[in-house]
Amino acid sequence: MNPGPARTILGLLAGLTTMITIVALALLVFLNPAWVGFEQDRTGAADLTGFSPATVHTVTNSILHDLALGPPSFAVAVDGQEVLGVRERAHMVDVRNVFFAFGGLAVLAVLVLVNIWIFARGAAWFRRAVRIGAIVLAVAVIVLGVIAAVAFDAVFETFHELFFAPGSFDFDASSKLIQLFPDQFWFETSLLLGIVILVVCGVVAAMASRVGRADQLRPAIRGPRTV
Repeated sequence: MNPGPARTILGLLAGLTTMITIVALALLVFLNPAWVGFEQDRTGAADLTGFSPATVHTVTNSILHDLALGPPSFAVAVDGQEVLGVRERAHMVDVRNVFFAFGGLAVLAVLVLVNIWIFARGAAWFRRAVRIGAIVLAVAVIVLGVIAAVAFDAVFETFHELFFAPGSFDFDASSKLIQLFPDQFWFETSLLLGIVILVVCGVVAAMASRVGRADQLRPAIRGPRTV
């Protein structure tokens, strides 16, 4: 039976909002001082900046604070000298704007997904839409991961070109922003982000399938009804 345009639209929205929600949840794993500090130590940020590891963590925590909570001044200083230059601070403001834009989109996606779930009352079409959304996202991450494995710099550059103004994100090797977050930092973080997204996609798809199978088995377990 044709489900109708409304059901089709709701199904597409459920799949899309599932994908956005999964990405947002995965990002939260890495947007914290514990992970950033650990990965900076791994990738030698202290050696690159000339700061002690403790100073690197202090500077980074200040940057993360301004990024998440504000105000977005990014004016952290070491020995009276500002760590980030004018262009670097301007870029971090742009990063914050993109960060908050996606955060708002993620909140909206969660609200829409929850309301569709309430409306659907666990119907098969809703579970199918959620499962398909998780599978589509997983396939997209795998394809992007394969491309990034052989051309990470190009993928990273394309990402910046999509979200930031030309010329606003190009810094040379002497930039403290580049030294605090070197290429290896982003490569390893992106790799693990992809893995986390795939794991969450697998869990979501499995849960949607399991609930569907349970609903199909329930009438058989109860047996035929008598009037």
